[in-house]
Amino acid sequence: MQNITSTLKKLFYLWKRSQVPIKQPIKISKVDNLIIFLICILISIISSYKLLLISPLNISNIFSWLLTFTEAYVSSWILILVSKKENPTISSRQIILIVTLLLAVQALKLVLASNISPLSLIIPPALIISQGMGSITALVWVSIASISWPEPEVAVNSNLFFILLVCASVVSLLGGRIRNRAQLLQLSIFVPIGSFLSQWILIGKDKIFLVDKQEFVFANGDLFSDSLLLAIVLLFTILFIPIFESIFGLLTKARLLELADKEKPLIRRLSLEAPGTFEHTLLICGLAEEATRMIGGDIDLIKTGALYHDVGKLHAPNWFIENQDGTNNPHDEIDDPIRSAEVLQAHVDEGLKYARKNRLPKQIANFIPEHQGTLKMGYFFHKAKEKKIKINENDFRYNGPVPQSKETAILMLADGCEAALRAMNIMASDQEALETISKIIYSRQKDGQLNDSNLSRGEIFLIKRAFLNVWKRIRHRRIQYPTSKNNTFS
Repeated sequence: MQNITSTLKKLFYLWKRSQVPIKQPIKISKVDNLIIFLICILISIISSYKLLLISPLNISNIFSWLLTFTEAYVSSWILILVSKKENPTISSRQIILIVTLLLAVQALKLVLASNISPLSLIIPPALIISQGMGSITALVWVSIASISWPEPEVAVNSNLFFILLVCASVVSLLGGRIRNRAQLLQLSIFVPIGSFLSQWILIGKDKIFLVDKQEFVFANGDLFSDSLLLAIVLLFTILFIPIFESIFGLLTKARLLELADKEKPLIRRLSLEAPGTFEHTLLICGLAEEATRMIGGDIDLIKTGALYHDVGKLHAPNWFIENQDGTNNPHDEIDDPIRSAEVLQAHVDEGLKYARKNRLPKQIANFIPEHQGTLKMGYFFHKAKEKKIKINENDFRYNGPVPQSKETAILMLADGCEAALRAMNIMASDQEALETISKIIYSRQKDGQLNDSNLSRGEIFLIKRAFLNVWKRIRHRRIQYPTSKNNTFS
């Protein structure tokens, strides 16, 4: 019996250790919480106040109002909780955007419900939310906005309601995966066409009028007008998405791909002024991208973050060995480990300045300090100990913070493994490479660098295999081609 209990305890311990650490959500200030609370109250009031205007007012009406008010209020907070669950690092500005869009839609329902199709009210905000905050949040938003109607007398045709849910769900699911503006444009064309054909089939051909009404764009119930208005509103939404990105800190796939363009001024400067750092960055990108794909992370985010993680080295490129020509090393000239450690820390501090100056999104700027975490600058620490200088170990550690996401943690591991793998003998075996990778990753784990990263043990295993696969691809040997005096062979 004791053996069984002991075995169960071991299994429970191993299971617990294998689980993903709990990610703590970002704390929201009291002022922002108050703003969010007031917006939710406004949503509840707009969604329910019409019930109080019924005459004569009796207890059953008051009870119906209270029930509707509570339902709208609880739904708003469920939406907020889902958004936090999908993205624990969501900012207060983004939560305010979600509930403000819900408030705006509820208000527009009161003003325009009789003139505009619900398709044009629900679908465009769903596109914004799915682009910036994810498909699940967008789907929940669509569900709440579609079901809750402020005016009890407004009845949405059941077929139209079904078409609304289908179109909005398609936009929510595809919006979170769209990778460029051209695909957004295609979505803004095909969704209205799809809604038009669906209404034509399910609602009826007799509701189609082309130009026999002066106000045909705003003719609610006219299938062609509804679809045309939806297309126009979606096009305007696409135009305004970059403004939402800037104001609310949204990071869409299209924005990430634009930032990853190697002709961007900051990346171009890095390739010209710190070519060694740039090549090192490209190699890290390969390792990090493969590992992120293996664990199902955000590939576009890590690809872009990796490109910018070392831009701080632009402040003094020749102080970093990958940019030196092998003749002069400024660290040898100053012969001061403490000052050398300050230079290394400066590449993080200066990198954050470059990020602010170039208005990089916060999620990209986070890669700059977090890829170093609070790692020890081992070389200069040992130099200081050799010189018997009175030192504090913390003076030789980066300021941090440690990686706060899977992507920044993977970049830290790729940064540590890249140089070691490149320095290995071309004849080294896969087992030797895997041991080198495992040692570097274990040292980061032991140092507490991965504590806040949300990486599970299983994911760390997959990351090791991914790094090994990349190393196997780049270690190939080249054939020594014969040459003669007048020509060469390829």
